[in-house]
Order: sequence, then structure tokens, then C-alpha cells
Amino acid sequence: MLEETSKEQELREFYQSLLTHFPDRSIRWLLQEKENVQGLIEIVASDLAELIDFSQLELQNRSFISNTLREQESDLLFSVPFNSGSETDELLIYILIEHQSTVDISMGFRLLFYMMNIWDTQRQQWETENVPKSEWRLQPILPIVLYSGERRWLVPLSLTAIMDIPEILTRFVPKFDTLFLSVKETNPYELTKSDHPFGWLLAVLHNEKADKQTIIDTLTEAINYLNTLEPEQSEQRLRAIHYILLLIINRRNAEEHRELIELVQQQTDEMEVETMAKTMADVYIEQGKAQGIEQGKAQGIQQGRAQGIQQGKAQGIQQGEIQAKREMILKLLDIHVGDIPETVSKRVSRIRSRSRLDSLLEQVATAKTLDDIKWN
Repeated sequence: MLEETSKEQELREFYQSLLTHFPDRSIRWLLQEKENVQGLIEIVASDLAELIDFSQLELQNRSFISNTLREQESDLLFSVPFNSGSETDELLIYILIEHQSTVDISMGFRLLFYMMNIWDTQRQQWETENVPKSEWRLQPILPIVLYSGERRWLVPLSLTAIMDIPEILTRFVPKFDTLFLSVKETNPYELTKSDHPFGWLLAVLHNEKADKQTIIDTLTEAINYLNTLEPEQSEQRLRAIHYILLLIINRRNAEEHRELIELVQQQTDEMEVETMAKTMADVYIEQGKAQGIEQGKAQGIQQGRAQGIQQGKAQGIQQGEIQAKREMILKLLDIHVGDIPETVSKRVSRIRSRSRLDSLLEQVATAKTLDDIKWN
């Protein structure tokens, strides 16, 4: 029982992290698995994938992004053996995850800046360890930009993108190749032709805002593929299902949630998916309460200017929390029960008692039908 409670708490903390900043944190979470890094490189550079020993891939726990840019991108750095033919060398793989819809023309400069920081870290280590300069050897870096934004990326990943210089001077500008993948601009066939689970998840991401039938077809194809994975790939399959459920809840309209979650549930282990979906719903309740309190604080402070700040805070927090609980009840009813009658929606909207709302939240979290709920 204690083990189950610990696991549930771990899931809650995990969902809280990914639900807050889904676009960047979810992909970063996927790429912390070496199998998915292999899947990405098979898509963007299949010729290099054959020379990399992914079984020895190691994540380096350091980010090179400044705090001012952390909201629009995230990064991952890996070290891995690279077989160049006659000998094996160490290769660094630097993945920059860009999720904002605005295209940054300075990306080439920023990428070079991050790479220089990586090399400078190596230099500092050599100096600290008194390594003779004759033995210094910078590790080659394989830079990858993974872009999940909606706008077409038409800006070159080069320093010349932010320069106005005559052609005769371009030979003095540093040049380097960058592997680039724009998920929304890449045909799903190209994402999945390597037949890797990560490619199928990118295909779902590609269609995250497509019409309902398209997302249903995409989810069906992706899950059918995941069901073909070998037993030793069960952890990878579970991580993929987690990602799909998170995407449904974060990126699809609330009225579609129940149908799409049931679609996943029907094609996978029923209890597995139900547990995940319920835990996500619980996290939504907690987040809704927190958001309601923060909204209430803001409202209370504004009211307090006229009626007294302390009185306004208390009133605002109470009103915000009540409204958040109402919304969570209706969301859970939509997921567990389906179409909600207007009479029920109106009934919930009229409840002002926080204790009554708390009681209803506990009931709807496990309810299968409206008859399972004691309204009085």
C-alpha cells in the first residue's frame, strides 16, 4: 500500500511538471530516453545513426541556455561513442528544442554561442586538471534543432541571417552544419518511415491541431504500432502512452477528451490508461485550485483598493477558489460521464459552498454516471 502511494505521488509530481509547460518539457522528457534520441537521429541523419553506439549514450546534466531564453526553448547534451571507421571517438550531441511559434533569425548565432560554451567548459576542465595543451582535443558536436512551432521556418541557421555584408566578405563568417527538424512542416510519412516509436509520437504532434477525424486516425495508427513493440520495450511503450494522453488533455478541446481517451483505452491496457487519466484529472483539480487562488488574490487586491486590501483579498481568494472548483467538477464530469445536461451545468454553477464543492469533487473523480453522484 505504501509502495502504491509513493508511485501515485511520483506520478502526480511528474504530471504537474509536464502539464505546466507541455510543449517544451514533454519533448525534453521523451528525449531523456536514449531510444528516442536514436529515433530522432534516424529521422534527421540516418547515415550517422549507423555509426553511433546509442547503448552507451549518456546525458550530461547541464544546460547552456540563459534564464532569459528558458521560456522559449530547452536543450539537452549527450556524449556517445562514434565509430569513424578505423577508431572510435567521443561525440557530443547537442539538441536544442524550440517550441515558440515565432521564428528567431538569431538562432544560428545562439546555436554557435551554446556550442562555444560547451567547448569552453572542456577548456576550463583541462586547465583545472593541468592537462598539457598538446593533449587538448575538442570533442566534435552534432547540433540538432527540433522545432515544434506552427510557423514555417524560412530563416537560415547561419550567422549571415543577422548580417548585411557584401558577398566578398562572407568567407570570413564562421560556417557550420546544423541538423534541423520542423515537426509541423515535415510529412508524417517522413517522420515514421524509420519505423521508430519516437517518429510515431512526432506524427501525433504534427497533427495535434488537425480536425477530429485526422487526430483519431493518427492516434489509431500510432497505438497500433506501439502495440507491436517487444516485451523488453514495455517502458518505452508506457512513456509513449503517457505522452499521447498528455497531448490529448493539453492540446485538444475539452469536449473531445473523453472520446479520445477511450480510444486509447480500448486499444491498450484498460486499467493502465484509466489510472493515468485519473491521476492527470486529479492534478488538474489541484492546479485549478491553485490558479483559482492566484486569480482570487489578484481580484481581491483590485477590490481592496476601494474596500480595504485585506477584505478584498479574502473575498477574491474565496470567489476564485469556488469558481475553479466548479470548473474542475464540470471537466471531470465531461471526462468520466460524457455529455453533461444543461440542468447539471446550471446546478453546479449555483453552488457557493466550498465544502459542498469539495464533496462533489471527490465523487465525480470516480463516478461513471450521473446517478453515482449525491447532489443533495
